Parts: sequence; C-alpha cells; structure tokens
Amino acid sequence: MAIRTAPAATEATAPPTAVPRRARRWPARVVLARTVIGLLLAGYAVVSLYPFLWMVSAAFKTQQEVIAGGHLVPRDPTLSTLVDTWNRLHFFDYFVNSLKVTGATTIGVVVIYSAASYAFAALHFPGRRALYRLFVALLFVPGVVTLLPVVLLENRLAILGTHLGLVLPFVNGTAPFAVLLLTNAFRAVPSELRDSARVDGAGELRIFTRVYLPLARPALVTIALLTAIPTWNEYLLTRVSLNDPATYTLPIALQALKSSQVVQYNSLMAGALIVVIPVIILFLAAQRYFVNGLTGAIKG
Repeated sequence: MAIRTAPAATEATAPPTAVPRRARRWPARVVLARTVIGLLLAGYAVVSLYPFLWMVSAAFKTQQEVIAGGHLVPRDPTLSTLVDTWNRLHFFDYFVNSLKVTGATTIGVVVIYSAASYAFAALHFPGRRALYRLFVALLFVPGVVTLLPVVLLENRLAILGTHLGLVLPFVNGTAPFAVLLLTNAFRAVPSELRDSARVDGAGELRIFTRVYLPLARPALVTIALLTAIPTWNEYLLTRVSLNDPATYTLPIALQALKSSQVVQYNSLMAGALIVVIPVIILFLAAQRYFVNGLTGAIKG
C-alpha cells in the first residue's frame, strides 16, 4: 500500500512592500493664490493690531517719549502713567456705573429674548411668522435713526439722564439680532426632546429652562458677549443722555482726560487701556462658546 506523503508546505509569502506615497504637489497657481492670500491676511493683521499695540505702548511711556515717537517699545517703561490716570479718572466709580448698565442690559437681553425666541421656535400662535419677520427686518434700521425719538420719549417718561434711560434702548436695540440667533439655535433642538418632556408631564416653562436653555448655551453666551461689549463701549447715546458726572460711564469719563488744552497722549492711552482690559478678558474667557454659538446659529 503506497503511502502518500503530504505535499510540502509552501513558503509563506512575504507581505508586499508598501509603496511610498509621493509627496502631494500642489499646482503652482494654488500655491501662488494661497501665498497671496496669506500675505494679504498678514498685512491686514498688522494694520489692525498696530493701533492697539501703539495704545499699549503709549500707556507705559512718558508724554515726551510719546511725542518723540520713532519706536513702539518703551525705552523706560513706567507704571506712573497708569497710576496717575487711575486716580484722575476715578476708575472705580465709573467702572461701577458701566458695570451696572452693562450687566442690566445683558441680563435683560438674555432673559427677554431667549423667551421670545423659544416662542418663535417651538410654539404656534397667530402671526408668529409675520412678527418674526418684523424683528429680522429691524436689523436693517440704523440705530442713529431712532436716537432723537428715544431721547424725546425718555424726556417725557422722566428717565432721561438715568441709567434706566440707557438700559431700555440698549435692550431694545439688541432685539433683532438676538431673536434671529436664538430662534435658529432653538430650532436646532430636536422636537423629540420636547415631546418626551411633555409625556413626562413637564410644562412649557420647565421645557424651556431644563431642555432648551442648556442645549442653547453657546448661543446664549454669544448673545451675552455681543450685548455686553457694545454696551460697555457705547458713547453716543450715553453722551446725549447723561449730564450728571456721578452717572458717567467709562467712555464718557475718558473725555475728561482731553479737557486740558494740551492733550496728554500717554494718559489718554492709559485710560483707553484701562477701559478695554475688562472687554478683552471677557472675550478670552468666553471665546469657545462664542465661536460655537455663531457656528450653531449659521447651521440653524
């Protein structure tokens, strides 16, 4: 009986050697276009940042060094300009006034227009679309057009020259953009979540506060920032409305530094730096929410 021998095991085939990928080469026109765009953006960044850097530099210089010019970095940096400006500006008093106006305006905008936007996004009532379109159309109305009517109305209401007379127009002026952004953010919330909450016995107020508001947090932070920063820096209506120095906000107080015949540029830049520092800190602290809020609003 012939014994069959098992066939010899074939040698394991070696894995194919990986072919090195060629370096991706961009067409010359793409490289040229990107280079030009990069140079233009770099130039725009320099033009935009230079005034701010000059302001920071001048705040640490003496008056003579600012007038002499010729260099951006202070040769002998000094804090005496900031200290002197702090004392002359009475920063804390005006800071409290600005904080009161900005805080009240921001809270009013977030509370009022988040509720209104929830109604536009989730509820059904007669005239909803027409009213929403009216809010959006107000975006195209310049604020300066309503300045005189606002002043005359506040004079009749006896609130002209008070902080309340600033808060009400600021809250009203933010309405179009706040409603537009928050309505889109609330529309992005799945309707199934609202239906599930209703099945669990939740009312509209609970659905609004427990479901919609947490999910729209980036949009709320964005609206808060876009309200707080312009309100903090507002000059026109504040200058027209306020007459009592005790009620002045920081932008109006800066004007006191220009009252002398010879403008102290270092003191003026130091005051501007003091005013702008809280805004920069606020924006950097909430930058992540700000970007996410704008992205969600655009997608919505």
